[in-house]
Amino acid sequence: MNLFYFAYNFLGTGLFLTLFPPFWFYSRVTGRYRESIHQRIGIYPDSLISKISGTPRIWIQAVSVGEINVALAIMESLAALMPDCALILSTTTEHGHAFAQRKIRQSRVRKNTTCVFAPVDFIASARKALSTLKPDILACLETEIWPNWLIEAHRMGIKTALINGRISVRSIKGYIKILPLMKETLKSVDAFSMIRASDAERIKRMGAPGNRIEVNGNAKYDLLLNQVDGTDREKMKRLYKLIDNQPVFMAGSIRGAEEKIIIDVYEKIVQSHPEVILMIAPRHVERSRRIEELVRERGFSYQFRTDLDKENHSRTASVIIIDTIGELQSTYSIASIVFCGGSLVPLGGQNILEAAVWGKPVFFGPSMEDFLDAKDLLDKTGGGIQVRDGRELAEKAVYFFDHPEEAEMIGRLAKKAVVLNQGSARKHAMVLQRLLT
Repeated sequence: MNLFYFAYNFLGTGLFLTLFPPFWFYSRVTGRYRESIHQRIGIYPDSLISKISGTPRIWIQAVSVGEINVALAIMESLAALMPDCALILSTTTEHGHAFAQRKIRQSRVRKNTTCVFAPVDFIASARKALSTLKPDILACLETEIWPNWLIEAHRMGIKTALINGRISVRSIKGYIKILPLMKETLKSVDAFSMIRASDAERIKRMGAPGNRIEVNGNAKYDLLLNQVDGTDREKMKRLYKLIDNQPVFMAGSIRGAEEKIIIDVYEKIVQSHPEVILMIAPRHVERSRRIEELVRERGFSYQFRTDLDKENHSRTASVIIIDTIGELQSTYSIASIVFCGGSLVPLGGQNILEAAVWGKPVFFGPSMEDFLDAKDLLDKTGGGIQVRDGRELAEKAVYFFDHPEEAEMIGRLAKKAVVLNQGSARKHAMVLQRLLT
């Protein structure tokens, strides 16, 4: 056994024996987590196992809400390729499990799919889960590299894969620190279906065999076109009392110092275009009050998005602070131009294609490390505009408000970037299908 893998399991066993007993006691006393606690150590009830029918049996692990959506896109492609397959989707958190169950019920794979809680990466739990669920393939999404899962699955003759694989510039620094453990783990993976060529190169640096790696794009973006609904746009226009062709500057997922930068930019825009409305959505809703302070200091009229839900309240202000969760993508539909945050500060950017899919010209700053694949797609079509700082953002925003026909043209190129990327989910699914031949 590799020394680093032995150390990983030695420490993991110690943590498990220390933390699990009090967690189990807490669950027994409070009644919380009773459904999940046994599954987290690899024990699944017969009532759940009996629901898994069909062949081949493919287990996909997802953690975040975003990964669950990606998993479902790939699972739908798997069901199209192999209609009799049994799909197992595992999640880590209670919230993720509830979200996954809801999405499965609404999907085309609801009859094929069983949703379970993922076991912790403790060697005994991994062995128990794998021997109980008996998958033909274990597929981990994006950055879900769990040593015991993958090594034990390989030892048991189960095919393994990393699909929609992503290794960022930031994350590889951490992986390199545990390189011997990564090499031991990755040699147990049969296929690596990565998002970008740079992801493929990084996973190879971590020890993945080069002949098992391929590049197939980001399945996340396959979902976007399905989420574009013209009724959403009309609903938003009514909500915000917008007339046709009302110019709107939308700033989404704003973080930290960008709050002040966006207010500065808007101040410059309204000097030549006083009719422009600013809609600003912080990445974290609790920052809404800080944005309120900045807007009030400049003397702009403003309202919170939640104010518009109150009786006899309608939009009258020039600045709308979006203090809700889950409406950002729909709100992009009514923008004239969009700035996506986390990019003028060194935080890796946000998903710029969520705005591009609506046919909007998309601005972003120099920090796009976490969404380089999306940036590359917009760069290829010319649908994105990268700016160095707030000053350049203001200059280019004013230019596009001066020339709305050019903004519309850039927006069409932005949507083209999304359309051209369709099909990645099927490519990742085909990687799994080939493992069975």
